[in-house]
Parts: sequence; structure tokens; C-alpha cells
Amino acid sequence: MSTDTKPKHIGRNISRIRELKNMKQEALAFAIGVSQQTISNIEGSESVDDEKLKAIADALGVPADVIKNFSEEAVFNIIGNTIEIENNNGSAISYNCTFNPLDKLLEAFEENKKLYERLLQAEKEKAAYLEKLLREK
Repeated sequence: MSTDTKPKHIGRNISRIRELKNMKQEALAFAIGVSQQTISNIEGSESVDDEKLKAIADALGVPADVIKNFSEEAVFNIIGNTIEIENNNGSAISYNCTFNPLDKLLEAFEENKKLYERLLQAEKEKAAYLEKLLREK
């Protein structure tokens, strides 16, 4: 049994995000100034160069990191989490997913980005304070 992890298939991630955004290959191709065939080839590629990935991410309205770390299993897990409860009179009540899972992924990315920026700012303040103490001695 192999313990090697399977690398992310960036092209497949692009395809799934594009589909979740209800965008056709032609529209994405137009947005980044390439042909539909080029988009088809990119979506079939396991890796995509960073410059092209950034252009595609901008066209899809997501950060490039979201494309790199996209998890189809997580999206389908969220979508599949529906609950049906039978109420007192015997009819079923359904509680379905009422949000776009991609939006939740973007929210998590933005929260992480804000946390990183706060931590970075705290480290800069700490360094400035330590430099001040050294100058005073």
C-alpha cells in the first residue's frame, strides 16, 4: 500500500470552480483573452503556470490559493448535508444547504488572510518596540 499523496489537479479544480460559478469555457476564455480550446487544454492539465493561474483566478473572482486548495469532496459534503425531519403531523421538513459552498471557502480564505495580517502587524510592532529599547540603552 502506497502512502504517497496524490497531487492536486489544478485544471480539474479550475473546471469545477468554473462550473460552480455557472461559467462556460468560452466566457472564461474571453475573459482572459485566449481560445476555448486553450481553456479546455488548461482544464486537462495537472499544473498551470502561476501567471496564467492568476489571470484565471481573477476571471473567476477567486484568489489563486482557492483554486490550488479546492476540495471537491468538501463542497459535495457540504451540499450533501441535508436533513429531513418528520414533524408531528407526519409531513417531512427539509433543511437544505442554503449557501454557496464556494462562498464559504472564500470567506475562510479571507478570514485567514486577515488573521495573518494582524499577526504580521503585531510582529512589526514588537520589533519596533525592541529596537526602541535597544536605542535607549
